[in-house]
Amino acid sequence: MSLPYAPSRWPAATATLGLWALAAASVVFWGLRLAAPVDGLAPPAVALAPAAAIDSAAVGRLLGVRPAAETVVATPGAATRFALLGVVASGSQRGAALIAFDGKPARPFRVGMTVGEGYVLQAVGTRSAALGTSRDAATAFTLEMPVPPMAVMSPPASAGAGAPGASPAPSAAR
Repeated sequence: MSLPYAPSRWPAATATLGLWALAAASVVFWGLRLAAPVDGLAPPAVALAPAAAIDSAAVGRLLGVRPAAETVVATPGAATRFALLGVVASGSQRGAALIAFDGKPARPFRVGMTVGEGYVLQAVGTRSAALGTSRDAATAFTLEMPVPPMAVMSPPASAGAGAPGASPAPSAAR
């Protein structure tokens, strides 16, 4: 049996071949594009205007930093070399302190005297002594007297058996 109209195979085959050719050309184009070195120029460097010079001393003064002449550099552990054992204080900055340093026996020092290596007793309080590099310089550190341990209340020795806190009398063994 023959068909009155026989379709031709050529148009479908030609369209398929064209689509495959376009797909292959696209793969080659993008492959070459991605593998090629970058030949574009780098963006030009932008020259920034020179920044204004910052005066660190002025900024420090604004933030409350003392001038370098008043800055005291205490050696680490300098306060641990001193031990305050006693204080005699008066209201008019005329006091004395009993200070031991570097494991030596304690000696009395009046306000204004040199204590140890380069430290001066600047002021005394009721339980403290301030030390600095000179009498008018900033305080390097403050020594505090140790707080005495609180005495434990114990009942008096003459407390009777009925007194609160007293232990009962030992009974005789039978």
